[in-house]
Amino acid sequence: MHEENSRRDMIKKVATMALASTALSSLSNRVSAHDNAVGEHLKGKINHSVCAWCYKMPLDELCKAAKEIGIPSIDLVAPAEFPILKKHDMISAMVASNSPDWGITRGFNMVAHHEKLEEHFKYHIDETAKAGFTNLICFSGNRNGMDPQLGIENCTKGLQRIMGYAEKKKVVLVMELLNSKVDHHDYQCDHTAWGVELCKSVGSPNFKLLYDIYHMQIMEGDVIRNIRESHQYFAHYHTGGVPGRNEIDETQELYYPAIMKAIYDTGFKGHVAQEFIPAHADKIASLKQGVQICDI
Repeated sequence: MHEENSRRDMIKKVATMALASTALSSLSNRVSAHDNAVGEHLKGKINHSVCAWCYKMPLDELCKAAKEIGIPSIDLVAPAEFPILKKHDMISAMVASNSPDWGITRGFNMVAHHEKLEEHFKYHIDETAKAGFTNLICFSGNRNGMDPQLGIENCTKGLQRIMGYAEKKKVVLVMELLNSKVDHHDYQCDHTAWGVELCKSVGSPNFKLLYDIYHMQIMEGDVIRNIRESHQYFAHYHTGGVPGRNEIDETQELYYPAIMKAIYDTGFKGHVAQEFIPAHADKIASLKQGVQICDI
């Protein structure tokens, strides 16, 4: 009798363990399916993008990963790589314009550059328009001792050479606000107020700013108030954890859900792109987390 009871107890334990294993497997599959379908569950208030350079992987792979998450756009893609975006039915919400000659340190604040910049940007405007994209990034260049007001005047002269062309092609030139304290020493467009004054001086709806939250937190802070007061001049936003430019989670000093709510409350219809450098080995998991944090 004792032996029979022991046998029954053992059978019962084995059955219980089998049921638990099946349930755990089922739960694991459901969680996995939920993670894989995260894009289907995004709330739709924020249009998401991601900057290509941060992930150090082939664009083809990044497109696949981004699409699974629910990200429809890759930022800072050059025209030569547009066919890869098209293959995956992706867009570039911010087209790259950098070259070995033109970029962050050499831009529109130097009159001597204007003629060649006109040629350079007309090509990029054409390619952006042909692809059906809208935003094309540009830069002020470094100060090199230049007075702030002269920088505005020079940038205005250079930009106005191509604004009519950009308007005709329905392309928006977007100058990025960058910090000159940590990452881009001597860069001129390093404060919101300077960028806004340049927008007013250029006087075209096709010239706006890229408000990089990481960079502007370093330079001036007061992120939400600046978004509320100057949002009409912002065509695009970038994220990044401060300090360090890593994940936008609890390891850094900004609370991104509140920032995203402020952006949404302005009526913004453009894109917010993740531009942090993943510190964790699973870069795509970090990207997914960043999107979820911003998906208010």
